[in-house]
Amino acid sequence: MNEKNTSDTVIRRRLLPAERERQILDGAIAFFAEVGLTGQTRELAQRLGITQPLIYRYFPTKKDLIDRVFEDVFAGRWKPEWSALVTDRSQTLRDRLITFYSEYVTEAFSYEWVRIYMFAGLAGEDLNRRYIALLEQALLEPLCRELRHTAGVDVDDATAVDDRELEGAWHIHAAVFYYIVRKHIYGAPVDPDLEKFIADSVDRALVGSLEQLRGRLA
Repeated sequence: MNEKNTSDTVIRRRLLPAERERQILDGAIAFFAEVGLTGQTRELAQRLGITQPLIYRYFPTKKDLIDRVFEDVFAGRWKPEWSALVTDRSQTLRDRLITFYSEYVTEAFSYEWVRIYMFAGLAGEDLNRRYIALLEQALLEPLCRELRHTAGVDVDDATAVDDRELEGAWHIHAAVFYYIVRKHIYGAPVDPDLEKFIADSVDRALVGSLEQLRGRLA
């Protein structure tokens, strides 16, 4: 009797809807990080070994798929407790920022994050603007108020943050952001001691921001 050689038989388990959706989303994140948001869903389907109509069964349009990528890679990786950390005045602002960026770089600033972010900007997608709005509300505007407090200037927390203050907060954020750009976009060597790099970057940016703020608002 001939026995069927099961080792030569590919057995494919039918994925549950939630599993299939996750497979497509994970594949899209990796795909867009590699080729940019102009990549076609037809090619994505080929890479995943599925049909293009199957993608559209879960994500009716490419924009729907990109929106889910945004929620997963950007909005979904922001932790509300980070906002609480930055405004916790029981610690020095320096210590708060070092703790925050140590967590943020490892948990949010991934290869996929920075590459999709850069590609989105080049493609004119609103993904960047949406993330910037989130970042300014959850991090940078509260940081501006903490800079005022640390600088000892007589400005009430309720006073609106102006554009120059916001630029100062962006300067601190950009110091750490550029590390990830050099690593994942330029492929340039970066300081292997990330903890020391973050501490040094916070120190340099914080000193300048506080000095500039005291000169303006004191």
